[in-house]
Amino acid sequence: MSRNKYPEETVKLILDTAAKLFAEKGYDETSLQDIIDRTNLSKGAIYHHFSSKEEIFLRVCDRVGQESERVLRKIVSREDLSGVEKLKEIFRVSLLCPSQKRIMDIVPYLLDNPKFLSIEIQSVFNEVAPLYIKPILEQGIKDGSIKTEHPNELAEALLILANVWLHPLIKPTTPEEVKARCAVYNEITSGYGFEILDEELIDTLVEYSKSINKKEKE
Repeated sequence: MSRNKYPEETVKLILDTAAKLFAEKGYDETSLQDIIDRTNLSKGAIYHHFSSKEEIFLRVCDRVGQESERVLRKIVSREDLSGVEKLKEIFRVSLLCPSQKRIMDIVPYLLDNPKFLSIEIQSVFNEVAPLYIKPILEQGIKDGSIKTEHPNELAEALLILANVWLHPLIKPTTPEEVKARCAVYNEITSGYGFEILDEELIDTLVEYSKSINKKEKE
């Protein structure tokens, strides 16, 4: 395949192939040479579009993130749910959707890769908290389902705790540790009039943790 004749198809091939390799082997164990070999492209063709494996990985994650954003927008715009119901639905969909499983399969432990952790935190402060969670909290304040005078700060805190502290990819955790963190998370949110993590979501986080730990041992 010519690198210039069909650039969009070439980029798609690289990203699709890289996503499969990251899922099979993990980010750390996948080399740029693996991507070159699997795509049957030359090294020059790869470098024409991407400067490094890291850039390819970030683009793969961007594609998954765009899927998630479409889901978030749809939930925020629903008129049949209260603020707290929307909040619970966002957590449910985020944890149970197929794209989340793909992220779990490809992302390395965040504490071992501070750049990826930084990107995750920036996304919370710059995009997800102000654009999606804060409006839901403001609706919840109006309809009485959420009690807070600081929707912006609560949105940030909920996401930082969920996306970093609760996240199975932050560091290896046992099922007992996951359950304990979920219990504390619910204790915190109950002070604002709601609990987000039901038994199904807690079980899902536990299974993610088990799956990740198993892959690390293989």
